[in-house]
Amino acid sequence: MSSAHTPRIAVVGSLNMDLVLQVQHAPGPGETVLADALHLMPGGKGGNQAVACARQGAQVALFGRVGDDGYGHTLRAGLDADGIDHSGVQSDVQTTTGVAAITVEATGQNRIVVVPGANGRFVLDAGALSAVVQGAGGLVLQFEIPMPQVLAAADAAHAAGCPVLLNPSPIQPLPDALWPLVDVLVVNEVEAAALAGQRVATPADAAQAAQALRAKGPAQVVVTLGAAGAVAADAAGCRYHPGLVVQAVDTTAAGDTFLGALAVALARDESLDTAVREGIRASALCVTQPGAQPSIPTRAAVAQSPQPPAWSPL
Repeated sequence: MSSAHTPRIAVVGSLNMDLVLQVQHAPGPGETVLADALHLMPGGKGGNQAVACARQGAQVALFGRVGDDGYGHTLRAGLDADGIDHSGVQSDVQTTTGVAAITVEATGQNRIVVVPGANGRFVLDAGALSAVVQGAGGLVLQFEIPMPQVLAAADAAHAAGCPVLLNPSPIQPLPDALWPLVDVLVVNEVEAAALAGQRVATPADAAQAAQALRAKGPAQVVVTLGAAGAVAADAAGCRYHPGLVVQAVDTTAAGDTFLGALAVALARDESLDTAVREGIRASALCVTQPGAQPSIPTRAAVAQSPQPPAWSPL
């Protein structure tokens, strides 16, 4: 497939309304701080990753669940604006749309507390997903929906021959049955350390953890290291990709943006290293703007951004 074709990607995951509090520093135990501003923005890892894929030029179908309430209607309108098929997003009349309370410090670092709401009641329509993933370039998954539904989605995609990309966040142990269904595992350093059972503080640590995770099933593993870049691992070995130096304003959607850009590049048959570089470029742009989905860049913006430094073998 040429780089000009439009890949199809399915995303199964969460949709939240983000309540973003901008503060100079996050409060410690027993401390009260005054926020500089409060913003309501569409978010949720599933929604963010779907938007990231769409803005990188993919045709996206999203499966999830929202409440039949104002937040849910607002999230659907946002998906419409990005051309995302949300016919697989269910409306729940018994509970509310998920909400994430996000405290963003002046340094750009954030702390997130999620109230799952309707996300916790999502039940996959496996037949509908199976129809969507036939011939698709990838299925993107995370862990903000019930684990049995993650497993069911991965199983449906695997049976259809569709590559499964998993971002196991928020981190929890993977069921044994899930490992062999995952083609591409994307984790940050904290997630890599938890899953591999070792310290991950340097690119060399990340490479060691990535190889340990590859041994569990995924053919390709990417460990993101924040501003320091990422480590890519596959059958050819491990490579360290340095990051780009930027002034971070808000890192909330950095990981989701990275994954979206990587997923679309892989769906266009780009190499893993090219896809990682695209993820680094997209996430570097993302963190320079506030908010989750509002900060996710378009493919045109990424194309005009600086290239990361050359990668090196580990």
